[in-house]
Amino acid sequence: MLKRNIYLIMCFTVPYIASIKRNAAVSGSYLFVLLFLYAAISKLLDFETFTVQLAQSPLLSAYAGVIAWAVPSLEILIAVLLTIPKYRIPALYAAFTLMVMFTAYIYIILNFSDFIPCSCGGVLEKLSWTQHLIFNIVFIILAGVAVLVTSWYSSKKTLFLLAALAIFGIGTVALLLALSEKKMHRNNAFQRRYIPHPIEKIHSFDLQYSSYYFAGAGDGKVYLGNTTAPLLITVVDSSFRDTTTTMIKLDQMDLPYRAVKIHVIPPKFYVTDGTVSIILQGDVKEWKATTKMQGDYYFNHSVAIDSNTIGAQSSSSANSENILGIIAIEDSIKGLFSNQLLEKQIDGRFDTDGRLIYNGHLDKLIFTYYYRNEYLIINPDLRLEQRGKTIDTISVAQLHIAENIDKGQRKLGGNTVLVNRNIATTKELLLIDSPRLGKLELDNMGEQANIIDVYNLLDQSYQFSFYLYKHENSKARDMIIRNGIFYALQGNYLVAYKITNTKLE
Repeated sequence: MLKRNIYLIMCFTVPYIASIKRNAAVSGSYLFVLLFLYAAISKLLDFETFTVQLAQSPLLSAYAGVIAWAVPSLEILIAVLLTIPKYRIPALYAAFTLMVMFTAYIYIILNFSDFIPCSCGGVLEKLSWTQHLIFNIVFIILAGVAVLVTSWYSSKKTLFLLAALAIFGIGTVALLLALSEKKMHRNNAFQRRYIPHPIEKIHSFDLQYSSYYFAGAGDGKVYLGNTTAPLLITVVDSSFRDTTTTMIKLDQMDLPYRAVKIHVIPPKFYVTDGTVSIILQGDVKEWKATTKMQGDYYFNHSVAIDSNTIGAQSSSSANSENILGIIAIEDSIKGLFSNQLLEKQIDGRFDTDGRLIYNGHLDKLIFTYYYRNEYLIINPDLRLEQRGKTIDTISVAQLHIAENIDKGQRKLGGNTVLVNRNIATTKELLLIDSPRLGKLELDNMGEQANIIDVYNLLDQSYQFSFYLYKHENSKARDMIIRNGIFYALQGNYLVAYKITNTKLE
């Protein structure tokens, strides 16, 4: 009698338990369908923002383009498979693995990075990173339980398979992050054309300090400013046999100068400081400067165009985004600034930062972005003439912006990808110092030399590249070309190279 009662109870309870398991699995599956479809659609509806956020990632930026399509595609695929009974169990395994990968990524971000933009989409972006981690873990458990109650295998085999998938997911994320870090300093999508021996070292001069910068060159002389002694001007003869040092005198010495910059266009020179909105001018024979403009325009960086005109990089008073301008100091002060030249991608500040120089041969301003493969050729009246592309393929700035909310500070982190560093120009050529390695280049070349890429400004074409090797174990931090001589500041040294290839003249 007892055996019969047990049998009857089993007959009623086993189907009931099976039904509960099946319903739990179906309910869990549809929760994942809701999650994945919502997340994928949110990403696709604002795909450009999603891609830019991935490009800012300090860990995945090198693969931002591929991941931007792969993640929502996988989410949609898994969601569809979860609605089909035949494929529900494999789809639950896939959902489990994908959530493990997301969680591993967040864990690495929380422990090894000081900033990462959220790229989840929709209301999930409102979660804190700790809440996001907990949210993911809950869904990992949900997927694991759903698999356990519906799997074709025994519980032991199912747990083993889940563990294997978890290891696979974590390992895949770790490998992807490691490869991304390596790829950030290399781009096999382009290949350089190197010309042999374009320059030959002829002189070097020990300046004793590495705080010098090029203030200008002309009339057989090189003029050097000094960031630690802002009014000190050092003049070096092109033969490096005669050197003089002079302290510039200003007619206003009591202002709170913070960013003094000297520009020399013989026979005139400028002293500028955009933080106090002042431009002073003088003659190189006397090195005395008088005020030509004060209080009219503030700027961050400046470049001398001629004896009456300064090019400037500034910040918009409306939104603090970078803008370019021209300041003329003739009979009356005239300033012209444009917010249409620099194209915002992320924040309008870090992403549009770059270097502005002037090409006297073509009478053009040249602006090169630091963090994307683009340069601008601009007429002196601020009309854009051309947008040129470098051979690198990073068209969207890959920034790692670290933010200190308490102090209200934002700065670039170490995982930001620098595309174009220093620049110089001569005749119709633009020279760009690029820290990125191309296809078939040795891994250690970035440590041994500056890689200089040369472009033709007339047709915006890439011409060739060459190596500027270290001098006294120091790479170049600035460069100019005058009268067939390539000058570089390398460590404490001013080094002169004779141009031996006509393609660079």
